[in-house]
Amino acid sequence: MNLLTRARRPARRGRAHSGRGGGLAAHLREPTQVVFLALLGLVAVGWVLVALDGGQFLTMESVVGIQQRSAALGIVAIGQTLAILAGSLDLSVAYLISLSSLVAAEIMAGQDGNVGPAIAAVLAISALVGLVNGLVITRLQVHAFIATLGVALIIKGIVDHLYDGPAGKVPESFQLLGYSRIGPIPVSALLWAGVAVVAWFLLSRTRLGYRIYAVGGNEEVARLSGIRTGRVIVLTHVLCSVCAGIAGLLLASRLGAGAPTVGTDGGYDLESIAAVVLGGTALAGGKGGVAGTVGGVLLLAVLDTIFNQLEVNSFVKDVVRGVVIVIAVAVYARRGTRRSA
Repeated sequence: MNLLTRARRPARRGRAHSGRGGGLAAHLREPTQVVFLALLGLVAVGWVLVALDGGQFLTMESVVGIQQRSAALGIVAIGQTLAILAGSLDLSVAYLISLSSLVAAEIMAGQDGNVGPAIAAVLAISALVGLVNGLVITRLQVHAFIATLGVALIIKGIVDHLYDGPAGKVPESFQLLGYSRIGPIPVSALLWAGVAVVAWFLLSRTRLGYRIYAVGGNEEVARLSGIRTGRVIVLTHVLCSVCAGIAGLLLASRLGAGAPTVGTDGGYDLESIAAVVLGGTALAGGKGGVAGTVGGVLLLAVLDTIFNQLEVNSFVKDVVRGVVIVIAVAVYARRGTRRSA
């Protein structure tokens, strides 16, 4: 019996125990409950504020808008969750989104028959970028912040050199991904839900998921238990970049073309990290999950909707969003301190 097998058994007993109300899983669920309670509170506050301003908050148009607004960020944030859970992060996602939209639009060039090759090319390029990020972090021992920032600047240089503005053309059939709906639910929201379900299954039902939590919790202990920690980190970065590529495809479908600034204008690098943190995932890794990230993304989307309906200026928006993130992190930190005491 190897060390990894022995290390995995206590984890299973811990999960079984947590089902009776204690243990690690119960501890990890609590931030998720907090963010969804905060989301319900924000909806109630937004309803009142918009009503006092003479408007209606949760109309069909606004609900659809929240779903569409949160889809691209949600997909990126799911990938970011995987990287952060492993004790890493990715600052290259915004520029990768821009590159992905350009590559997709140029290959499609308005032709329906080119949609498949364009998607394949985007996913391949995204996986390659994630592989580079992971190898720089694990093989060259460069901190994830610096490694992914460096890769981001490389992508930025390539995009700035090759493109001065929008390029390519997305066929109308592919634009349905960004704008069509099934009843009140946009197809883009279903895509985000599908990505979230796959990530949840990976984290909770696969060996890789156990290893991601182990590496993020304590990389040295995980290594001594027989886990190839470097491989786990590389895989999480590949998955994170693939999620960014999917978001780039979604945004290209909305714009009808590729845009060299669509990722950076949306602030998907820092916004995705903020959503993950709001969802209760620890930046140090090892604690958190997909459900909390979904709540964090929805919270940011609802907050934006309230601001837009109240016509709040951008300065106040940024200040309030920053305050919300700081308060959330402080609350989670205090809960963790009390529990350890």
